[in-house]
Amino acid sequence: MAVTVHTKKIQKLESRLQELGPFAVAFSGGVDSSFLLAVAKKIKPEKLIAFTVSSAFVPIKEIECAKKMALSLKVDHICLALDILRNEHVVQNTKDRCYHCKKQVFSLIRDAAEKHGITSLLHAVNRDDLKDFRPGLKAADELGFLSPLAEAGFTKKEIRESSRQLLLETWDKPSQSCLATRIPYHAKINQADLTRVDQAETFLQSLGFAQVRVRCRGKNATIEVEPDLVKVILENDMGRDIVKVLEGFGFETIVIDREGYKTGKMNHEIF
Repeated sequence: MAVTVHTKKIQKLESRLQELGPFAVAFSGGVDSSFLLAVAKKIKPEKLIAFTVSSAFVPIKEIECAKKMALSLKVDHICLALDILRNEHVVQNTKDRCYHCKKQVFSLIRDAAEKHGITSLLHAVNRDDLKDFRPGLKAADELGFLSPLAEAGFTKKEIRESSRQLLLETWDKPSQSCLATRIPYHAKINQADLTRVDQAETFLQSLGFAQVRVRCRGKNATIEVEPDLVKVILENDMGRDIVKVLEGFGFETIVIDREGYKTGKMNHEIF
């Protein structure tokens, strides 16, 4: 079989992991961290722990997905609980919110890893992530987390393709982000808004909308789905049914974004 670009990058990734001591992977159960964990498992199966942090920003179903994935890969997995809403720097929701959040999340993982004698800390940032506004990456760097996927040059698309070749069920999983990204910057974050968003997105996913965001401005909701599926909501009775359900969750005004979902849309408001 011819050596592909992806094959070369996997070899580069494996060589980098071979250089490291026992490692901990910050593990969300998403596309990127599942791929990193699978390759790490291949390289040092006995010197690896996956750490998942559970907080108000993470839907419960995502924690369950992470547990399931770690189990399927037969990797030791530890879930750490974090009361992120006690962090006033995070709750105030300035443009540096992600930095303060990740600082606490990665500090928790680092402390837990040290207790297990782990010296190398990994997270699954890819090359595409480096192009977006992600202040959390600074926190990871400050705490000594390495980003082997980005070092090897992997893009999101390449991670998906490589995951499919490895038969990882996450290869086509929709992109996820923490629930705080649904709240506009400078609007104080509270549990009620996060709960409404989680309920609304879970409901929309149950209707078959895999990639969905419910942007929350108090009790006003803006729904984003895949661009080619916007018409599905607008052209039949589904829209009315969705409005009724979301009103039951506490939203008063519900709008459909006609442009559809686009990653990082909330970031546009601060530039």
